[in-house]
Amino acid sequence: QVRFVESGGALVQPGGSLTLSCVASGLRFSALTMAWYRQAPGKERELVASITESGGTTYRTSSLQGRFTISRDDAKNTVFLQMNSLTSEDTAVYYCNRRYAQTTWGQGTQVTVSD
Repeated sequence: QVRFVESGGALVQPGGSLTLSCVASGLRFSALTMAWYRQAPGKERELVASITESGGTTYRTSSLQGRFTISRDDAKNTVFLQMNSLTSEDTAVYYCNRRYAQTTWGQGTQVTVSD
């Protein structure tokens, strides 16, 4: 059974930083391109960033690429998202999943950027 457990979300002030973690189980983690997604209130879920099994990374926008860093630890079946210079537009529930052929979603982790 595939399972994702996201953590690390919090309330943070604009300009702050957070690191999210996602532990995956029930799949061949090291052989998969993994990704972070987010869903803001009233909006559809969107891709944030992805990382291939060899460590190649892509980001949905240049703004995200300049502020966020996706990484992985295959020994721990974990994917990370380091987020810097956060703005209110980054407020969302963040999820991890496979980049392609997404499977069951976890509960996500809430990131709120506010004064």
